[in-house]
Amino acid sequence: MGKAWVFEGSIDTDMLAPGPYMKFGIEEIARHCLEALDPNFASRVRPGDVVIGPRNFGLGSSREQAPAALRHLGVAAVLAPSFSGLFYRNAINVGQLVLECPAADSIRNEDDIEIDAASGQVFNRTTGSIIACAPVPPHLLAMVKAGGLLPWLEQRIERGELQTR
Repeated sequence: MGKAWVFEGSIDTDMLAPGPYMKFGIEEIARHCLEALDPNFASRVRPGDVVIGPRNFGLGSSREQAPAALRHLGVAAVLAPSFSGLFYRNAINVGQLVLECPAADSIRNEDDIEIDAASGQVFNRTTGSIIACAPVPPHLLAMVKAGGLLPWLEQRIERGELQTR
């Protein structure tokens, strides 16, 4: 997967998608993602990297741009002991993988991380340890793999699994 970006403290939706940039598109919003904590995050994060956060990650407003900014930057997953309910739902809806991981704080910045979301196992290739997270239910994992709720529904309609009026 990629390297870990560890953030501590309280991370709310305004840090992920800062208010002053909400009038712009997701590309501009993403350029400012987490800049209050690390001004270089958006320019240095690489596709496949993993964000490690604190409890109640994504608290605050219901803006779906918060997980969308992470996804736009190529973040493969967000691991945290817990998530704000709205952030968790919005993340799945936009196709951003999130895993509840009580021991997320055992991961250090720049550790090399690999995730098996279906089993809930996180492999820290830097330390050789395996960290247990809550497995992502199959239907939610399918939504994330499809790119979010709307693409997942479209695929199901195309396969004849759902009917439209």
